[in-house]
Amino acid sequence: MRMGHRIIDWLDERLPLSEFIRRHITEYPTPRNLNYLWNFGSVAGTFFIIQVITGIWLTMYYKPTGSLAFDSVEYIMREVNYGWLIRYLHAIGPTFIFLAIYIHIGRGIYYGSYKQPRELLWWIGLFIFLSFMAEAFMGYLLPWGQMSYWGATVITNLFSAIPLVGTGLTVWIRGDFTVGEPTLTRFFALHTTLIPLGIIGVLIALHLSALHRVGSNNPLGVDLDKESPLMIPFAPYYITKDLWFISLFLTIFLYFVFFAPDFFLEPVNSEPADPLRTPVHIVPEWYFLPFYAILRSIPSKLGGVVAMGMAIVVLAFLPYLDRSRARSATLRPVKRTLTWILFVDFILLGYVGMYPPDEIAFAGIRMVDLGRVLTGIYFLYFLSMPFVSGIEPVRDVRLEEL
Repeated sequence: MRMGHRIIDWLDERLPLSEFIRRHITEYPTPRNLNYLWNFGSVAGTFFIIQVITGIWLTMYYKPTGSLAFDSVEYIMREVNYGWLIRYLHAIGPTFIFLAIYIHIGRGIYYGSYKQPRELLWWIGLFIFLSFMAEAFMGYLLPWGQMSYWGATVITNLFSAIPLVGTGLTVWIRGDFTVGEPTLTRFFALHTTLIPLGIIGVLIALHLSALHRVGSNNPLGVDLDKESPLMIPFAPYYITKDLWFISLFLTIFLYFVFFAPDFFLEPVNSEPADPLRTPVHIVPEWYFLPFYAILRSIPSKLGGVVAMGMAIVVLAFLPYLDRSRARSATLRPVKRTLTWILFVDFILLGYVGMYPPDEIAFAGIRMVDLGRVLTGIYFLYFLSMPFVSGIEPVRDVRLEEL
């Protein structure tokens, strides 16, 4: 015990270790009324760590060349001890990361976590979301299967819609005129080094730093003083709550890894990439489907790309579109109703993106037409926010709710 204290004292003289742990972990003041929706940030962070660890292990065996990439994945699955386990952990992990991120963003929209003084915190979170999308897209190409190859071909081809520089930008991203070995090697380099460590890692550190600067929001959106009796220390209360919730998610995650590993994997991707044979229906991973449906809903290629981009960019304007004096939708009946409509609309956009555009949804309505209606509803939510926040009634907070 004395030796342990001596080591801690030695470190404290040279690093503010105890002070850091005390300020940002054990004694960090947190509102006592946070619900389980506040646990999804920790869930996403945990699964990101799993992705980094398993990704490092996979790079020891993976060969980023057009002739060996697919076979090296098969070698990992069949010949390397527990290679199948590491590969499934890494392949299924993004599903749970994006599920946690979408719920985390949805919670921020519902409870107004983007409003002053948390605008910068919100924007950093959106950059993290975009970085994870880029990371997942580049990683999806690496197995070099049929859907990987043609999915990368379709997505990179979208950049050609940009006026003047589109064609040159597409060639620059691919490293060639078509998706090929140069694309694979540069995507591998970005996927394993710059994006996860140099971008996502730094952004997560900034996100946590900004969070601890302005403090956590709460379900009622009421600012609380750090010395308020309504604040409790992060440890042990929220640490144990986080650990329990993360354990629950890990249990569900491991169920799919061991008993249903192909549930989230595209069967067509089990075939090696063939530039001469296009799959019947090219569809991205589920976490890209809502934006894919928005892309397809616009007849113009450039218009579709702009609409898809604006579907994410518009989130950055929420701190200025929402002018209500109250943050949380709990106190705002109109915003609460509209936000639930937005959530259902987003899920339905994902459903539409799963199917070919000309497939019939119901009553003779094609999927592409349904997608256009849902796209309009999505953007209408944000366009209506300045008017709604200016006229809707706001319920007062009752003391017993805090």
